[in-house]
Amino acid sequence: MAAKLKKGDKVVVLTGKDKGKKGEITHVMPKDNKAVVEGINIAIRHTKQSQTSQGGRIPQAMPIDLSNLALVDANGKATRVGFRVEDGSKVRFAKTTGDVI
Repeated sequence: MAAKLKKGDKVVVLTGKDKGKKGEITHVMPKDNKAVVEGINIAIRHTKQSQTSQGGRIPQAMPIDLSNLALVDANGKATRVGFRVEDGSKVRFAKTTGDVI
């Protein structure tokens, strides 16, 4: 099945502690049905110092479920994603505006 949300998409969080925040998807895990969004669902990770990196308390974005994310359309509002065939290729489009993503 084609992916409705992909790496690089601008999304908005629908539920949870970060509700209403917007960000860009940096990593998608289709098997787990989760995605990592920049600046969303931040957790503090305690790491040891190594030769290459400083140790301490480092904020890290944790995965969030895809069902809690919605694509942001050209107007800046949340939209659902649809698929249609244009010129022999399958494309994604925003349901609110009808624009190709």
